[in-house]
Amino acid sequence: MTLSGIAQLGASTIVFLMAASAAKTWTISPNHWRLALVLALYTIGNLIMLRLIREFGMGIALSLSAVIQLVAVNLVAFAYFGEKVSGLQGIGIAVAILAVGLITLGPYITPR
Repeated sequence: MTLSGIAQLGASTIVFLMAASAAKTWTISPNHWRLALVLALYTIGNLIMLRLIREFGMGIALSLSAVIQLVAVNLVAFAYFGEKVSGLQGIGIAVAILAVGLITLGPYITPR
């Protein structure tokens, strides 16, 4: 994993967090400029992801992005938007993080 790849992963995470936050704001108070912002941010995030897929491969890039976004989006949803989940949903989020982590790290932990 290169420094450039880590920077791109961080940039895509920030862009996708901004897109998710803009989407939440749009659902609360819809208007055309917010929708355009959401679409633009998701487009930028996906263009960055294309570079990551080229550098890391599809499986690793999308798995890393998924787990980082899962954690980051939930933190924003809980801390900023005040959303709540049930205990069972919380367990599901934790299991999802563990699953993606195992998928991502599995090739490095087990012999090939």
